[in-house]
Amino acid sequence: MNLAGYLAYHALGRPRHPAIIEAERTIAHAELDLLVRRAAGWLRGQGIGPGSLVGLRLADHAAHLIHLLALARLGAVALPLDWRWTRAEVERVTERFAPRLVLGEAQGELLSDTYQVAPGRIWEDAAPDSAPPFGDADTKLLISLSSGTTGVPRGPTVTHGEMLARFMTQWVSLGFNGADRYLCATPLYFGAGRSFCLSHLVAGATVCLLPPPVESGALLEAVARWQPSVMFLVPTQLRRLLELATGSAPLLGALRVLVSSGAALHADERDAVLARLTPNLFDYYASTEGGGISVLPPADQRAHAGSVGRPAFAVEVQVVDDDERPLPPGAVGRLRYRGPGVAAERGDGARRPDGWFYPGDLAALDQEGFLVLKGRAVDVIIRGGVNIYPGEIEQVLLAHPGVREAAVVGQPSRARGEEVAAFVVAEAVSEGALHRHCEARLAPYKRPRTIFMLDELPKSGLGKILKDRLAATLETLP
Repeated sequence: MNLAGYLAYHALGRPRHPAIIEAERTIAHAELDLLVRRAAGWLRGQGIGPGSLVGLRLADHAAHLIHLLALARLGAVALPLDWRWTRAEVERVTERFAPRLVLGEAQGELLSDTYQVAPGRIWEDAAPDSAPPFGDADTKLLISLSSGTTGVPRGPTVTHGEMLARFMTQWVSLGFNGADRYLCATPLYFGAGRSFCLSHLVAGATVCLLPPPVESGALLEAVARWQPSVMFLVPTQLRRLLELATGSAPLLGALRVLVSSGAALHADERDAVLARLTPNLFDYYASTEGGGISVLPPADQRAHAGSVGRPAFAVEVQVVDDDERPLPPGAVGRLRYRGPGVAAERGDGARRPDGWFYPGDLAALDQEGFLVLKGRAVDVIIRGGVNIYPGEIEQVLLAHPGVREAAVVGQPSRARGEEVAAFVVAEAVSEGALHRHCEARLAPYKRPRTIFMLDELPKSGLGKILKDRLAATLETLP
């Protein structure tokens, strides 16, 4: 069950088939297995073995995936660290988790005595690890830090078996397979970019690495050069591509699967992607703690545009009240889900005895089993004792043709507890016009008290709007 063990099968069965392509270099599956064993041998020489915690602060290139798989082979535990983080951010995490060493870029600055710079490509000449891959399904693989976290996160530990179960969900619900060529244009530090790459390598497919940030023109050039069958892009990237999709033919028409995840893709944007980019759009709702939750495949994109699809393969989804009792279809409550890919060990080291994980979203299930998100549970605005769901107001604002992006948060109010505040990126529309737009579509208590017009909204590396930063700019109302 060690994920690195699958590389040996492909080294024998498809030795010359490309495993990783980056820039002008192609690594075949037989070479990948050898490089992973060499990296494992080098790591073993650094004192790394089963259970060792190792920080992985490598950029978005082949060595990142190779060292991750080498750690897996040894039964060591990877602690993903974003190479874009500042020294202070890295030290906060390493002080919390105390890794045995940290693998970083050769040009990176030394952090402490535990910081080990990966010595260029010297490890490629190391003696290959001769021991068989260590462990079983319960062997710890990595600590899955939350996307975009810059403070001290509480990441759950994911095992080899749980990660393989997530791959199964992707293979069944998204259709990934060994014949695919996957183009990765998102950071390997984040859960989706890392998971999709490993999923394809374990399946025997090809991964093409295009390190971000990537301009839309460069992305299209890579698509023309490598001819991928699968891509994953966040909504921000899709919106930029739509600006270039001016022809009559879909811009990414040759793709078999285009996955959108990491943030909301609204109904009108889905229509534009289907018409101008590719008809093979999959909306994938997932979390770093448990992998895939639901999938909205191409056939359901228009008929169920307001949802994030049905539960993914082998995933059980419920909407419950505050007493954890399942609610009837249409009722809004807390979302929870469980399945073989959900990390059993929580960030505090305890285990989930019943298997349920609460991602922090409010949702409703309809009669056909489609999941509709209503906002974050922590985002619920309570105005005068009435619960208001930001997602509903955001959808109304986004329905205005001049609005490109919108985010709604609660603004502290002495009189009512909270008021509705909206942050909007718009063109050729005034604040007054948006207030009138909301008045025609929302009950009085749901209408934004204040609308702030911005040039752009703050986002994480995966395109998620950072609402906490917006909320931090608000003053308390009388």
